[in-house]
Amino acid sequence: RIMRPDDANIAGNVHGGTILKMIEEAGAIISTRHCNSQAGEPCVAALARVERTDFLSPMCIGEVANVSAEITYTSRHSVEVQVNVMSENILTGAKKLTNKATLWYVPLSLKNVNKVLEVPPIQYTRKEQEDEGKKRYEEQKLDRLETKQRNGDVIFPIINPEPHTVGYSQSSLIHLVGPSDCTLLGFVHGGVTMKLMDEVAGIVAARHCKTNIVTASVDAINFHEKIKKGCVITISGRMTFTSNKSMEIEVFVDADPFVDEPRERYRAVSAFFTYVSLSKEGKPLPVPQLLTETEDEKRRFEEGKGRYLQTKAKRQAQMQQAAQQ
Repeated sequence: RIMRPDDANIAGNVHGGTILKMIEEAGAIISTRHCNSQAGEPCVAALARVERTDFLSPMCIGEVANVSAEITYTSRHSVEVQVNVMSENILTGAKKLTNKATLWYVPLSLKNVNKVLEVPPIQYTRKEQEDEGKKRYEEQKLDRLETKQRNGDVIFPIINPEPHTVGYSQSSLIHLVGPSDCTLLGFVHGGVTMKLMDEVAGIVAARHCKTNIVTASVDAINFHEKIKKGCVITISGRMTFTSNKSMEIEVFVDADPFVDEPRERYRAVSAFFTYVSLSKEGKPLPVPQLLTETEDEKRRFEEGKGRYLQTKAKRQAQMQQAAQQ
């Protein structure tokens, strides 16, 4: 579809959350189709996880987004979907790859939202494809468990924080989940949640550097529990790490199911977003250093630095490999 002004920020760059929502919709369509391709109980595919997503090139107002999805692996209860996003300048015909993402879905019964159904297997052209897919499945499963175990943090407001501290830029958004946010089963679309998370992360980044900012990448987004219609969700974001030209922001979503269920607030989603600061000409700008004050903030900064260096090393290795081919 064509990108409209309400899809973009004040500089005309399309919001990362808008693109993430389109990616998730494509994955949900193809997964739901596949899981209902054989006779059996009807179901809807629910998003469980989004692997690291890099925003390779900005998309602008007036360009057309072409989103394509392909199922690349199936386990007994999950589907792996690879999604590519191309932007097209319809005046010149020029096209470019803007995003590549990997998503994992699970089929939930239309009769019982808590029942996970079996996934029809796909046919692989090579045995190696199945082996590689199984390896990716085991890796994401382990990472999801590790992430859930460290999900107890809460963001508290800070009175009169100093500029460039964690407390100065942290932000929260409260949203009542309505019918338009939900699937046929009455729980929130993963794309809706990701769009809100990107909005909060963008506010944190803009507060920190006071410039135009764009999403550079999203680390794995883990959907720990479903969010039902009628819940009030709180999306919270805080700066965890800054390099010379990038900012890492931790975002998590907490749900309060106070309408139908007497259940306490729970952590539903968590992720790390990376943003860059841009000049009016679209050139990268230096990012003010994050000032850490508490031991927890210093610990999170070092953890973020580790993720940054790991990603940088992986990117350099890929560039070297491409140069040798």
